[in-house]
Amino acid sequence: MAEDFSKSVEDGLKLAKRIYFGKDRSVTPPKPVAMDKTSKSYLPTAPMVYAVISDPRIVDNPDIPSYQPHVYGRCDPPALIPLQMNGIALEVNTYLETAFVTMSGSWRVHCVMGNRSCDCRLAVPMGEQGSILGVEVDVPRKSYCTQLITMEESNDIEKTSRAGDGGFLKPHIFTLTIPQIDGGSNLSIKVRWSQKLSYHDGQIKVIVPFCFPEYVIPAAKKVSKKEKIELNVNCGTGMEVLCNTTSHPLKEIRRQVGKLGFSYEAEVLAWSSVDFNFSFSVPSSQIHGGVLLQSPSVHDVDQREMFCLYLFPGNHQTRKVFRKEVVFIVDISGSMRGKLLEDAKNAVSAALSKLDPKDSFSIIAFNGEIFIFSSSVQLATTEAIESAIQWMSVNFIAGGGTNILLPLNKAMELFSSSRGSIPIIFLITDGSVEDERHICDVVKSHLTNEESIHPRIYTFGIGLYCNHYFLKMLAMLGRGHHDAAFDADSIGSRVERLFTRASSTILANITIDAFEDLDDFEAYPSRLPDLLSESVWTVSGRYKGNFPNTIQARGIFGDLNNFVTDLNVHKAKEIPLDRVIAKHQIGWLTVQAWFSENKQLEGKIAEMSRQTGVMSEYTQMILLEGPGGTQVSESGRLREALKAPEFQRLVIDPKVHKIMLVQKLGFGFGNVDATAENLPPGSEEVKLPEAAEIFVRATSNCCGKMCGLCCCPCCIRLCGRMNDQCALVLTQLCVALAFFGCFSCADLCCSGQDGG
Repeated sequence: MAEDFSKSVEDGLKLAKRIYFGKDRSVTPPKPVAMDKTSKSYLPTAPMVYAVISDPRIVDNPDIPSYQPHVYGRCDPPALIPLQMNGIALEVNTYLETAFVTMSGSWRVHCVMGNRSCDCRLAVPMGEQGSILGVEVDVPRKSYCTQLITMEESNDIEKTSRAGDGGFLKPHIFTLTIPQIDGGSNLSIKVRWSQKLSYHDGQIKVIVPFCFPEYVIPAAKKVSKKEKIELNVNCGTGMEVLCNTTSHPLKEIRRQVGKLGFSYEAEVLAWSSVDFNFSFSVPSSQIHGGVLLQSPSVHDVDQREMFCLYLFPGNHQTRKVFRKEVVFIVDISGSMRGKLLEDAKNAVSAALSKLDPKDSFSIIAFNGEIFIFSSSVQLATTEAIESAIQWMSVNFIAGGGTNILLPLNKAMELFSSSRGSIPIIFLITDGSVEDERHICDVVKSHLTNEESIHPRIYTFGIGLYCNHYFLKMLAMLGRGHHDAAFDADSIGSRVERLFTRASSTILANITIDAFEDLDDFEAYPSRLPDLLSESVWTVSGRYKGNFPNTIQARGIFGDLNNFVTDLNVHKAKEIPLDRVIAKHQIGWLTVQAWFSENKQLEGKIAEMSRQTGVMSEYTQMILLEGPGGTQVSESGRLREALKAPEFQRLVIDPKVHKIMLVQKLGFGFGNVDATAENLPPGSEEVKLPEAAEIFVRATSNCCGKMCGLCCCPCCIRLCGRMNDQCALVLTQLCVALAFFGCFSCADLCCSGQDGG
């Protein structure tokens, strides 16, 4: 899909050469775009809007018609012409480890005749673990706004609405199509999303895609090009926050304990050519943290109190990490053949090279059976690692089915009972199995002893055929973490990052004393993970009762010394705690709903999703079209209505609103059938475009009728009496007709791909 998108943008840039900008010196035609051989260069690196061009005849300057030669044919798939951008504003608000981003921009349909219209496609690249929260669009006489509905409402609306084009181009790139915008019109678009902050060496960093290509710079020199950035940092701590690095010339406008404020605004000649990058730190060499509390709103589906407990690992460079015993479990079923298995093997090899000589390891390859590198974990010597790499080259051969329980049970047997080490199971798979809930029960029975350091489980899923909620459940039971790769190119980097996190445990077996004294208490995740030096530790949840003013957190250091610290409890006055923890809680509740098959919990998740705007497996996004052009646009009215309780039960009037269903944005719960058939990730059946469906249907009907005529008795008797000369003439006639048919088809499908 991403390759097709890049090819369409390349075709659109070629087609845009037809646009005539006149001889006015105040107008500078866009610079010719160097066509790279790699299609990846045309994927958006900042929010972009494209004109969707199926008919190349409509491509022209809406202000100055060029009267160019007539163009025949259609663009199939449609070409995408990047629209010129008139202004951009970025607002980033960070709380703990979450950033909320609002991007507001204005674009002009500069490439379509004034009396014609086209669809416009919005593409929004997001940062790490980005989650789209909403889109608002204002155009002359119309406005659009996204909204979440439950799956039951989706089934009802599907009967009366048309399907809209949208979804994820890549896991971090959201797209949405706005239908039929007139040439020369201006689009005002506001996009909101959340993303996770990164943490490394004591520094917290936010990176927002903000790198615009040259071809979105307006051709008119007199057009004002204003670029604006606003950043607000709130760490939640009562400690000083230090600014470390920034990519743009920010001006400090506010500084308080635990909080910073910056702004930047300028008239520019060219738009930002680098991503927005800002890093800061809370200077402390010791583990520190706190607890934030917030009461629910009267419309919250869960009326229990909210809490969020957080720990910063500090920047103590000499703190000892745990010695590791690692068992890599790698899926070598038939669906992993080719590049997937090769990338997995290279990722494991890279992980082995990062082990300390005092660490130990083993490897289990599995399909329907298991293949073991060694009967027990071995010290990570140079010789052992070289032997393991050679063993993988011989034994990593894709084939067979998928049995996950067998290697998990075997891995539990390989660990030694030596103190001072932390056992780690590192599972890599691309498939789903039927006994996933039973596997969770078996693993849970293995990990009942809370006094000792039981095996930690880190899971890595590849593609959409594996059940990521099952893998997340396994990781939660083992106090580990889960990550995923949804395209083959990111397997190596993401496996390496997950293993780096697994190798950075500095505090294990964390317990919180106050949790035992609260009523109706629920924490997400229910088993507290370890504290890693490479991330901020957060646990959120709901409770009833009185939270004490101070609580104690306990754990075990890598040198087996005990850790105890007091955490102060505060009311989250300036932090929207319900928004900060929404995605975290919805994700873990979905894991519970899948495991327990609880329909009531699914309904609760759907309501939470609607209230917070965070996508879930039980909600679907729709695009509402309403009237615009008034003092208060329709999207503005919908935005105000969102704050009111009745919006949750808003009845959409079909006479006022047009409804378009956006493609489902969730991961789903895996595909057991695809796994059983050993289908590789990404081999989902692609739905043909509407024009292609019509063409296939028409040719199928035509061929069916011809076959029916040729099989009738009269035709058979006629062919039997035909002489050789007549048969030769009939054959030549058929060939000629076929030739003209192919010529017409080629003209229909291919003409106009290069813009003329």
